Amino acid sequence: MKVTLLLMTLNEIDGMKAVLPKIDRRWCDQMIVVDGGSTDGTVQWARGQGLEVVEQDRRGIRNGYKQVWPHIQGDCVITFSPDGNSLAEAIPQLIAKMQGGYDMVIASRYLGDARSEDDDVVTSFGNWLFTKTVNVLFGGNYTDVMVMLRAYRRDLIYALGLDKDDDFTFVERLFGTGYGCLSWEPLLSVLALKHKYRVAEIPASEPQRIGGERKLRVLRWGGACYMQFLREFFRPVGPKRVLGSGTLDR
Repeated sequence: MKVTLLLMTLNEIDGMKAVLPKIDRRWCDQMIVVDGGSTDGTVQWARGQGLEVVEQDRRGIRNGYKQVWPHIQGDCVITFSPDGNSLAEAIPQLIAKMQGGYDMVIASRYLGDARSEDDDVVTSFGNWLFTKTVNVLFGGNYTDVMVMLRAYRRDLIYALGLDKDDDFTFVERLFGTGYGCLSWEPLLSVLALKHKYRVAEIPASEPQRIGGERKLRVLRWGGACYMQFLREFFRPVGPKRVLGSGTLDR
């Protein structure tokens, strides 16, 4: 199983300098930085470290995912936030769990002894509410549906149709988040469960962010995600798609 580590950046030079030395490059077959338009030297520093960098043509994390996906060589993708929130030590644990035959493994901030050092009252309640909602609506046992740090089969994105805009543009317009600004992790959690792909969690605490600014717009993005959950609940399940090659809409 080839593994690609995907580092999503937007003005994260301080975090990159602190986190990258903790990542053993032998863990993965490919490391790619996807940059959303940094102005603090993140791109130049990353290239100076010998990292492959894809600079986005359009802002927004989902646009970044869509643009980089054709460059991914791994069968398994690990999405990683190098702002300090993602725990580097969880990477080999995610890989080991994926080698057990899972389609997605989430590094949960709330499983077992794991905890988030970056939560405030609002985000803590929001994460609990979203996870509880998904479990009730779709019969799951998740402890964390929102976190970026996770590993999954590259082709799972195609099988679930997350490479399309259909499940995002309506809520992005409705809540004014901006086109391509909604990340696909929450809906990925829902659809993988709904279509009965093999999912699992490992405990992984979330350290505090290092430098930069939190990009989260709690009310708009939270409302949009919740609307996605409700829309998906009322949709028929449809046939389960076999994981295989696909093509991204550009």
